[in-house]
Amino acid sequence: MDITVKKSVPLKGEIEIPADKSITHRAFMFAALTKGKVKVSNYSKGADCMSTLKIIQDLGCSVEFINDKEVLINAENSLKEPKEALDCGNSGTTTRLMMGILAGQNFNTKMFGDASLSKRPMKRVIAPLELMGAKFKHNDYKMPIEIQGTQLQGIDYNSTLASAQVKSCLLLAGLNAEGITSFTEPYKSRNHTELMFEYMGADINVEGNRVSIKKSQLQPKDITVCGDISSAAFFMVAALIVPNSDIIIKNVGINETRSGIIDVLKAMNGHIELLNKRIVSNEEVADIRVKYSNLKATTIEGAIIPRLIDEIPVIAVAASQAEGTTIIKDAGDLRNKEADRITAVKTELQKLGADIEETQDGFIINGKTELKGDCEIECYHDHRIAMSAYVAGLICKKPIKINEFQWVDISFPEFLELNSKLTIS
Repeated sequence: MDITVKKSVPLKGEIEIPADKSITHRAFMFAALTKGKVKVSNYSKGADCMSTLKIIQDLGCSVEFINDKEVLINAENSLKEPKEALDCGNSGTTTRLMMGILAGQNFNTKMFGDASLSKRPMKRVIAPLELMGAKFKHNDYKMPIEIQGTQLQGIDYNSTLASAQVKSCLLLAGLNAEGITSFTEPYKSRNHTELMFEYMGADINVEGNRVSIKKSQLQPKDITVCGDISSAAFFMVAALIVPNSDIIIKNVGINETRSGIIDVLKAMNGHIELLNKRIVSNEEVADIRVKYSNLKATTIEGAIIPRLIDEIPVIAVAASQAEGTTIIKDAGDLRNKEADRITAVKTELQKLGADIEETQDGFIINGKTELKGDCEIECYHDHRIAMSAYVAGLICKKPIKINEFQWVDISFPEFLELNSKLTIS
């Protein structure tokens, strides 16, 4: 599906964004490990999360859709060997976290994904799992991958990369491993796994950037999923750069390990207010008000990078409208996403007229520049590239065409509908 984006009128009104994708993945997986019944409310309907839900069904859980916002997962029986290979679709989160679950089972499984996922590296989780005794068959650490279930042993793992996926994979493996499994990272990555484990009664201990878990049985507790700050980021940037905009985004998760986007946009002189703060299923939640602002350049590096790694493509759009030179570094992991997001963002924003230079681990972006448009944008099978381009299109002098915009459905099928509610045209 190709779409055309035109210069926007001011954005006004209130929206509620869809559920957090990261938390939904975990809610489905953790429910499958409870040996009980768990109701998950306000879950993400994105294709990635639906891949996770289908996999836990293939592993023996029953799934009942109560209504449009609630699903009941029955995991009263232990997980069992699937009849066929498990299809992870385009979801790296599904793949990497499920490896931690499946490596310690008493049966074998095979996992595969689409063409994009099949190119993504899995060594970062396979290598530490093998240290725990896990057994795999693979071709250069890429999908398809066979997992030979076996008894795992806890390890003390020091990661050179701050990665919530690697951390969560090992903690999930540690749930069913003998002894203690510990994970230490250089910076604190998103901690949804730790919070949900705590909520569901796991024997977990967190000290700074180190987390340890003992063999545990998760307790069945209903989970309400908050809105996804990674999805909210596109509307936040849109409101900041489209003149005279003033919007409220309701029910957004503001977990401190994910809220780097808020800190950076505030540092760029963005008008952002957090309203109605509250705790939902052990996660901090708020409503976010955003108004058009005269943005200023900043430097983004170091410990904040894991807190906003997925939002960097749309932050680059904001930086193109900020006075001065914005520098983004220490973000080399962007090259290992659905696409090489560093090269992709540089290439497509340059088409629009942005003054952006690619570095090995980030960008140098000079602003404020007028985005001219009148071109075709590629999204590289990457939902975040597609949505970032859409936001940029809202301030382009002439319309732009975004090819294969359907990749947005991977994480945010409601994106265009919510845009229309804010009078985007």
